[in-house]
Amino acid sequence: QVHLVESGGGLVEAGGSLRLSCVASGRTSRTNVMAWFHQAPGKERIFVSDIDRSGTNQYADSVKGRFTISRDNAKNTVDLQMNNLNPEDTGVYYCAAGDLPGTWEHDYNYWGQGTQVTVSS
Repeated sequence: QVHLVESGGGLVEAGGSLRLSCVASGRTSRTNVMAWFHQAPGKERIFVSDIDRSGTNQYADSVKGRFTISRDNAKNTVDLQMNNLNPEDTGVYYCAAGDLPGTWEHDYNYWGQGTQVTVSS
């Protein structure tokens, strides 16, 4: 089993920045790929970004150029630096882990509880 815990959410004004962090514990051998998903109020959870152990990553088009994903394999952490935030970025951000990269929820076996991000206009 893998346990994921997110932190770093909060309230920020449009144009501001936040940095989310996620730490994995347990069977961290199952965290070959770590990802972030976003669930806006009343909407489905959607892919934001993922990164594998080599640092290969991908982003949703909506966040390219604004968000940066990074990970520290030794510390079993993955971070998401979010810049130039807008109100559409509001919602709960979830950390996920799995064996292979993917942009769908079913690509990931383990999930954190999420951290709330609110961007005011």
